[in-house]
Amino acid sequence: MSITSLLPIASRGACCAPLTRATLAAADAVDLARSLKALADPTRLRLISIVAASEGQEACACDLTAPVGLSQPTVSHHLKVLTDAGFLSRTQRGNWAHFALVPGALDSVARLLTSA
Repeated sequence: MSITSLLPIASRGACCAPLTRATLAAADAVDLARSLKALADPTRLRLISIVAASEGQEACACDLTAPVGLSQPTVSHHLKVLTDAGFLSRTQRGNWAHFALVPGALDSVARLLTSA
């Protein structure tokens, strides 16, 4: 098993042809499903959108609770899921965590789903 097979599909880039052009290997299907499951939540999609629209495509966790109308622990859970899936990176600055989009993570999933 290679190191890249241990990484979520979102964090290792497009590894295979789009679903419409080649059969997806079983391991890649599991990885893609894990990535899509992380995205398949309205709150997580909003969090990605908020981070993407923030200056430098980065946002403090302290600024993410009010826009989604959820408690800090719930938002932290969603951010952890997105970070574990490879869509966001996390850096600690003092008491607060800051989250940034992982360059190319969303593009890699999109490439797998498109036929172009």
